[in-house]
Amino acid sequence: MQINLENLVSITEANQNFSKVARMVDSKGTAVILKNNKPKYILVDYNTLIQEEQTEAIIADQTGVDEVANSILSCHLEAFKELAK
Repeated sequence: MQINLENLVSITEANQNFSKVARMVDSKGTAVILKNNKPKYILVDYNTLIQEEQTEAIIADQTGVDEVANSILSCHLEAFKELAK
């Protein structure tokens, strides 16, 4: 995840002006809340979060399929070579 410097907000400002931070998330997608000048929290639009999780799940599923395929191919390589003739 890349952090845009324009999306950084101190925890004090987030506390005092939460609606401003929420509008920032609406317009820019995320806000990073700093505590002691270090990134501590991320505020993300809920729909964006759900989309990211679904994308990660699809990638994880594909990785699992690739691992199984590689395992089967390596175990039965000679048989596949014979079938390919």
